[in-house]
This record gives sequence, C-alpha cells and structure tokens, in this order.
Amino acid sequence: MLKVEDMNVYYGNIHAIKGVSFHVNEGEIVTLIGANGAGKSTILKTISGLMSSKTGSITFNGETISKVAPHNIVRRGLAHSPEGRRIFLQMSVRENLEMGNYTQSAKTMRERMEQVYDHFPRLKERRRQVAGTLSGGEQQMLAIGRALMSRPKLLMLDEPSMGLAPLLVVEIFKIVRECNDAGVTVLLVEQNANMALSISDRAYVLETGHIALEGSAEELISNDEVKKAYLGA
Repeated sequence: MLKVEDMNVYYGNIHAIKGVSFHVNEGEIVTLIGANGAGKSTILKTISGLMSSKTGSITFNGETISKVAPHNIVRRGLAHSPEGRRIFLQMSVRENLEMGNYTQSAKTMRERMEQVYDHFPRLKERRRQVAGTLSGGEQQMLAIGRALMSRPKLLMLDEPSMGLAPLLVVEIFKIVRECNDAGVTVLLVEQNANMALSISDRAYVLETGHIALEGSAEELISNDEVKKAYLGA
C-alpha cells in the first residue's frame, strides 16, 4: 500500500533522514521505533507532504505522492494524527471531528461521526465540550478520531501514547488494534516499543536517520540489541 524509496530529508545543512526505504502492506500494523531525534516524525511529515525529500519516491496505492499537496494526500486515503495531538483547542469535540471530515461528503458525516463515537464513547459524552478542557488521553482520542473522519485507508499515528498514564496507554493501543481489525492499515511511530511491537506485524528500527534493523515484531522483540536499547531488558 505504501512504498518509501531512498528518502533523504534535510533541515538546512542537517541531513536528518538518510536514504530510508521501507514499505507497508495493506492490512498491516507497521511500527517505526527509535530514540528521540532518530527521525521518526520527520518521515511521517514527509509522507504527508508537509516536508519534502531530496531524492527517491513515495508511492501510495500505486500512485506517486511525492509532489502531491497535503490535503490531496488526505483525499487519496492517507491520514496523519500528529505528535502532540494538534487539536483545535478552542473548538468543541464535535467541531474538531467535523474539521476531519472536510475531504468527505457532508451527507456521510453523521454516519462517520457515529463510527468514531463507537471507537471512542467518551468523545460522544463530551461532544459539546471545548477540546482544550479535555484530559490528555481524551485529546489523544480526539486527534485519532479526527483523522478517522477522513475515512483513511492508511492511518499514520505519531506517538499516540506520549504523556499518558499506563491504563490510558493500554486503552489507546486497544483502539488502534480495533481500527486495524476494521480494515484500516496503520503506520505507527512510537517510543513505547513494548506496546507498539505487541500489536504490530512488522517493525523498523531507526537510528540517527537510517534504518538499522527490520523484521517481524516477534523477531525484533527477541533481538538482543532491541531488548537492550528499547525494551528495558
């Protein structure tokens, strides 16, 4: 479904992403793990069209999207829930979800919103509440829900567990699994490697802008280097 080839991204003179290539098959959950500053978020921003790669190509469902505007990438079925949530704090929960529907027909918005509420009953309870007054976990649910409003074929999630209490982390990952079971392919960036690998099919380990290891989730969980660096073993 997604193929990234020879991605090279720069911040000024800093070479942040160095020849990265990877793929995501339809129906998979694929995780990028790595330390802070490894380049995980930069890769997602580049796929989304918010940054550009000096070389290579990004292909989604057989179409090259390297030069496509971000809003048109969303229209093609690729949604991005960014690091730090980036919800509209002064808007209500419902208004945030409506913003996520902008690529879709107004006729189907109510149906889509009910589907999001099925995943996140708490958002339905708080649909009239100002988003900035939600708890951190509820804001993360809203960020994912807003991305789901665009009916994505591929959902990219950037650090969905960041700053959340352990019980909420478990809940968020359960919802990610449910979304995948419902037919949404997932590309996940996550520092909580234990949780991420527990729900993933495959994973790539990023170190200072390049892919150091790749394999099935089971292979990486049992890899001594990964255990030592990311799993606290």
